Amino acid sequence: MSRYSSTNPLIYTIIDKCRMCYTCVRECPAKALKIENGQAEIISERCIACGNCVKVCSQGAKVYHKSVDQVLKLLSSEHKTIACVAPSYPAEFSEFENYKEFVGLLKNIGFDYVIEVAFGADLVANEYKELLKTTDKTVITSDCPVITFYVRQYNPELLSYMAPIVSPMVATARVLREMFNHNAKIVFIGPCIAKKAESDEIDEVLTFVELREIFSLTEFKKKHVLSDFDKPFAGKGAIFPVSRGLMQTAGFDDDIINGNVINADGRVNFREALDEFEKGNLKIKHLELLCCEGCISGPGMTQNMNRILRRTKISNYVNEKDKNFNVKAWEKEINKYSDINLSTSFIATDCRKDKPNKSEIDKVLKQMGKESAKDHLNCGACGYLTCEEHAIAVIDGLAENEMCLPYAIEKLHNSIDALHISNEKLAGAKQALHKSEKLASMGQLSAGIAHELNNPLGIITMYCSILEDEISLDDPLREDLDLIFEQANRCKKIVSGLLNFARKNQLVLNEVDIERLVKHSLNSIIVPDNISTEVNSKLNNQIVRIDADQMMQVLTNIEKNAIEAMPDGGSLQIEIDGGKDEFELKISDSGNGITDKNIEKLFTPFFTTKGPGKGTGLGLALAYGIIKMHKGKIDVSSNSDKNQGKTGTTFRIVLPKRETNV
Repeated sequence: MSRYSSTNPLIYTIIDKCRMCYTCVRECPAKALKIENGQAEIISERCIACGNCVKVCSQGAKVYHKSVDQVLKLLSSEHKTIACVAPSYPAEFSEFENYKEFVGLLKNIGFDYVIEVAFGADLVANEYKELLKTTDKTVITSDCPVITFYVRQYNPELLSYMAPIVSPMVATARVLREMFNHNAKIVFIGPCIAKKAESDEIDEVLTFVELREIFSLTEFKKKHVLSDFDKPFAGKGAIFPVSRGLMQTAGFDDDIINGNVINADGRVNFREALDEFEKGNLKIKHLELLCCEGCISGPGMTQNMNRILRRTKISNYVNEKDKNFNVKAWEKEINKYSDINLSTSFIATDCRKDKPNKSEIDKVLKQMGKESAKDHLNCGACGYLTCEEHAIAVIDGLAENEMCLPYAIEKLHNSIDALHISNEKLAGAKQALHKSEKLASMGQLSAGIAHELNNPLGIITMYCSILEDEISLDDPLREDLDLIFEQANRCKKIVSGLLNFARKNQLVLNEVDIERLVKHSLNSIIVPDNISTEVNSKLNNQIVRIDADQMMQVLTNIEKNAIEAMPDGGSLQIEIDGGKDEFELKISDSGNGITDKNIEKLFTPFFTTKGPGKGTGLGLALAYGIIKMHKGKIDVSSNSDKNQGKTGTTFRIVLPKRETNV
C-alpha cells in the first residue's frame, strides 16, 4: 500500500458518524480497527483494504479515498487516457441494454481507449495453467489483492505458496505499457477498493461508485453513442469475477471427489481455508481465494442488486458475447503478448502481535464479569467471534471492555441501581433537611415566645409571693394564690422546655460510661412488671463525652413514651454500638407503633398523641434540641399496622464520642 499511510489512509472513519454498533469490527477479517471511547478508527498499518467496513456501515462513517478529481484532471489533460474496465461491470451497469452504450459513454466523457481487463485475466489464467503443470507445490491464488495483503501481514509464512503471478489488472497494464510505449495514463475501473493500493503500475483507480459520480458530473450521460471495446479483445476472462472464475477461465478440472482444487470466498471462508492449510489439514493442488463472494460483490459496487442477479448478469453478458466471438483474432492477441513478464513477488509485512499469556487474558475476562467458561457467551455482539478474542483485543489496545453487550447491560443495571439508591438517599436527605428547617423555624418561634413569656410570668410569681406575705394564714384567698403560683411555675417549666428545644442552653460535657447511664435511666423510671427491659452494648470502650444530665432527659423521655405505648406489656430493648468516632443508641419497643402521618410531627413542640392533661408535647422536642446540641442526629422508624403481625417503634440516636467544640 505504498500510496497510502496512516497520514494518508485509503479507508478511514468519519468520527461524527460512528454510532458504536461494532458492525465494522465484526466484518473486518484483519480486525484492523481500534475502539476508543466507543468509536471505531481504522488502523492503516493493519488494514487489508477489503472494504467490508465501507459496505456494512449504515451510517456512512467508513469511507475510502476517492479519485474522482484526479481522473477528471487526466481526462482534461493532453495525455492519452485508457479506461481498463473490470469484467464485473455488467453486474453494476445493468441499465445499459447494449454494452456498447456503456463503452460509448466512457469515450464521451474523455477516455481515448476502453479496454477489457478480461484480456489480462486470459493471460493470467494461462500463467496459472502453466504453473500448475510444472510444480508439485500447492499454489495459492494471488489475483485478489486483499488476499495478498492478508497473507503478507497475517500469514507471512505462507508467502512461498503464493502464485508469483500478477493480477489481471496489472497484466492488462503491462500489455498497455508495451502497446503505448509508456506514453498513456491508465485508469482501472472496477468493484474493488484494494485495487487503489495494489500497484504503482496503474495511474488511477476508480470504483464503479466513483464512475457513477463522474457520469453524474458530465453533460454526456444522456447521449447514447455506440462504441466497441478497443483491442486487445477479451475471451473467457469475462467470467473471472464470479466464484471459481479463475478455474473456469483456465479450464481447470474442478473435481470435487479428487479435491485437487478448493475454492473459498468471503471474509470468514478464506481465513478458515488459510488456517487449515497452515495446519497441514489440506492436501491440495490449488487454493483459490477471494475476500469477497466473487468480485461481483466488491465494496466499490452500488448495493442495488443481490449476488444471484449479478452473477446472472455476468453469465448473460458472456453468453451474448460468445455468439460473435472471434476465436482466431483472440488467439492472435494472446500469442502476441504471451512473452510479457507477468511475474511478481511479495514482501512480508508481518503486523501480528504476540498472544498474551493466559493470566492476562483471564484478568480481562474477569473485569467483564466472565469468571468461568460458562460465562463465555461468545455472542459476537462486540465484533469478535469469542470472548477470549475480545479479551486479547483489549490487551492489545484495540478494544474496550464496554464493547461486551452482557457486560455493558450489567454495568447499566448496576448504574441504575446505584442511581436509585442515590435518589433514595437524596430524597431522605431532602426530607431530613425539610424537617430540620421546619424544626429550626419552630425553635426560633419557641425562643421568641419563651423570651416574651418569661418577664410576665416572673411578675406574676413575684406578686403572688407579695400577696401571700400580706394576708393571714387562714385567709381563703391563699388557696387561690397557691393555685396561681403553681400554674405560673408550670408555665415557666414549659418556657424552659421551649428554650431547651431552641438550643439556648449550654452543654456541660464530661466523660461518661454510656452503658451505666442507660441502665441508670431505666432505673429512674417506673417499669411495669409486664414489660421486660434489656441493655446490650457492643462498644469496646464505654466511655463517651456527653452532657449526662441532659442525655438522661432524652433517654427517660423516650423510655417513658415506649412504656406508655405498651399498655398490655411487651419488651423495651436498648442497643449501644458504634465505631471510633461516634456511637449509636437504638431504643426499640414492641408497642402500638406510630402512624406515618404522626411520625413527621413527632419532634414538633406541643404535638402529642396522649389525652388531655397527660402530656405537654415537649418531651421529644426537648430531646431533639439536646441531640442537636450534641451535634448528633435522631430519627425514628415505626410500624403501627397490626395486620402485618408486628408493631413497635425504634428511635436511633447517633452521637460523636468526643465533642470538643460546642
